[in-house]
Amino acid sequence: MFRIALSLISLTFISLLSTPIAAKGYSKSSKAIKSNHASIATTADILSSLEKAQQQPVKVAPIFSASAQLGFLYLTGNTRSADMKAGVDFRFEKNLWRSLVSFDSLIKKTESTDSEGGKNFETTDNKWSIVTQTNYTINTAKRNYLYGNLSYEDNRFSSFKSQASLSTGWGRRWFETSKASLDADIGPGFKRDVTRISQEELDNGLHSETRDTLMLQAQALYIRKINEHIEFKQLVIAKHAIEKGENSLYKTETSITSKLIDSLQIKLSFIIDYNSKVDDEKENTDTQTAAVLVYSF
Repeated sequence: MFRIALSLISLTFISLLSTPIAAKGYSKSSKAIKSNHASIATTADILSSLEKAQQQPVKVAPIFSASAQLGFLYLTGNTRSADMKAGVDFRFEKNLWRSLVSFDSLIKKTESTDSEGGKNFETTDNKWSIVTQTNYTINTAKRNYLYGNLSYEDNRFSSFKSQASLSTGWGRRWFETSKASLDADIGPGFKRDVTRISQEELDNGLHSETRDTLMLQAQALYIRKINEHIEFKQLVIAKHAIEKGENSLYKTETSITSKLIDSLQIKLSFIIDYNSKVDDEKENTDTQTAAVLVYSF
């Protein structure tokens, strides 16, 4: 009888010890199942996100882009004058090719008094220019490039009726970050200046003189994004005549562009033009300060 009671007590004790272990094993199994469910849900979320990302359109940079600028100033009162500055830029970029065509014009009219006392507007400044350059990248890092540059300028109130140049050579993007870049190139070229003569000289049988000379052209462009809406540009161009006594041209343009809306900006610029050989009554240096609206499309 005593042995039977002892056996029953032993079985009861063993069953009590085994119950927590089984419960603990069941708890671990439940946690594992829940963990599997969580991992399956996370994977499904990732796949769903990937599918949504694939459905979103990818933005591709346009091959062609253009911008137009316009500035106008009209004065009345003691002095009456009207100034208009306009221009347009076209850009093309695809694979290893990059091209730019830029047209710029300036017209100024000022009120004058004739011999009879009448007042009328007289053109006191009128010039336009066109510049085109094409770059071809010669390595996969897009650092070095070959370029071809052609420019033409017509200025009614300078020592030259027209100035044209052609240059080709080598260039390099010296550095590029998310906020700044510097491009510079250099190469030999050819320059033609057509001198301007007065009406009196023309009446006396004189004609314009065409001066052709070889030159060395160097130019650099620095671009800096000050913030999301403001951009700074500095352009330097030198067209140095190789032959002694011929005219050399140097130009700098400093500009700051501020975005007003997505496609409309305001541009402030300061330009210096220097010709080394001009007529005695003309200045070597011309400056231009302008504020224009720029529309990109």
